[in-house]
Amino acid sequence: MYRAFTDAKMQRRGTHCSSRFEYVFSEYFRAFLTNIINHNVHDLPRLFIQIYERNQNLMQKESIKFEDSCIFEGMTSIRAVLRAIDDGVNDRRIEKVYFDREKLKKIGKDLGYLRAVSEKYGFVIEERSAEELDGMCLGTSHGGLVALMSERTLPCLGSDCSLSETGFYAMIEGIEDPYNFGYSIRSLYAMGCDGIILPKRNWMSAAGVVARSSAGASERLPVYTADAKDACEFFKSRGYRIVCAEEDTDKVLGECELKLPLLLVVGGEKRGISRSVLELADLKVKIGYSREFRASLSAASATTMFAFEIARQNKK
Repeated sequence: MYRAFTDAKMQRRGTHCSSRFEYVFSEYFRAFLTNIINHNVHDLPRLFIQIYERNQNLMQKESIKFEDSCIFEGMTSIRAVLRAIDDGVNDRRIEKVYFDREKLKKIGKDLGYLRAVSEKYGFVIEERSAEELDGMCLGTSHGGLVALMSERTLPCLGSDCSLSETGFYAMIEGIEDPYNFGYSIRSLYAMGCDGIILPKRNWMSAAGVVARSSAGASERLPVYTADAKDACEFFKSRGYRIVCAEEDTDKVLGECELKLPLLLVVGGEKRGISRSVLELADLKVKIGYSREFRASLSAASATTMFAFEIARQNKK
């Protein structure tokens, strides 16, 4: 499982580097043509250096999303951790909050709140420049607030886990980038999912990126780790149905019953759901397309559609 997880990371990096090379080459070529046309040949070396430095910085930042990170960007992610602490959902703690001194007018209200609760939650607040914050983060959408967090303990799924008699849990297999993973969790949380089951090697190591892409939902949901097959057998023993998103079936989403309790299993676009899990499925369901389309939806899109239909059928 670790090898597959690492290979997925490397594959994503390779794909990104290829597309980045094409983009950089086009920038160089565009600059070259523009300056030839305008007879500014002497400016070419300076422009090429600027393009190189800009893209080196972008490539370095892009690689951050594949690394372990407890840097949380923006008030939405920070607030999600505070609410998770209050709810007892996870044991992550805020260690430091950094703010941009140039954005005090914009973040004044949020910063005032953080200062008021800093003693209660045990974190310190420090001033930083915009350049320092941008250097910590993957992007520039932090809004002037960045937090350094502690690690989160992900408990193993076991007999001591309390499951609802009408629960909705989801297991995500084989998603190959943290953004897609975060978008999936955002949809599951919004549609009332009670918890997430993940393999031991998962994208929660890139917690800051996942929190940002999930709008904080990754911190608000209970998360357990387990072998995929063991997880299915555990939920079956508790009276749950195992529902797999699978193309090779005649059951179509929207035309079959998805009553709770159930465990929804969704796989990544490339690797899908493992055979051992499919063999344990009580129901395999596909998404019916409205036209001929041989490609798969993204895992996040498929998760969203399934989560909505499960919520619709079980609306109280």
